[in-house]
Amino acid sequence: MIDKLSNALQFQQQALALREQRQHVLADNIANADTPNYKARDFDFKAELQRATAQQSGPVSVAKTHAGHMSVGVSNTPDVDLMYRNPAQNRLDGNTVDMDKERAAFLENSLRYQADIQFMDDKISGLRKAMQPEQ
Repeated sequence: MIDKLSNALQFQQQALALREQRQHVLADNIANADTPNYKARDFDFKAELQRATAQQSGPVSVAKTHAGHMSVGVSNTPDVDLMYRNPAQNRLDGNTVDMDKERAAFLENSLRYQADIQFMDDKISGLRKAMQPEQ
């Protein structure tokens, strides 16, 4: 039963983890907007989500060799391939951060993160209602 619930939410977990990771990358770009020779980075969300979901094969179990060992869960944060952004206009200091693009990407990612959380909340509510006995 638990693995069915876990499988039902696994895609959304991957999407949220990738959105969070992208938010950090975009925040780093914005924070380094005035750093000379800083190269803006990002990743293709769609491609990384496809790659992360293709690698899903269920939970990985860790062997315990001693009774005092703690259980280790699987990390929800997938590794992504960061790429450098191509600047629309070169700056004299070598920095490639375009604040307008970064702010727009940051806002879009934030909104999509909130939408993913709302979708996951609705899915959990639906599963919870399905498990309730009829009244």
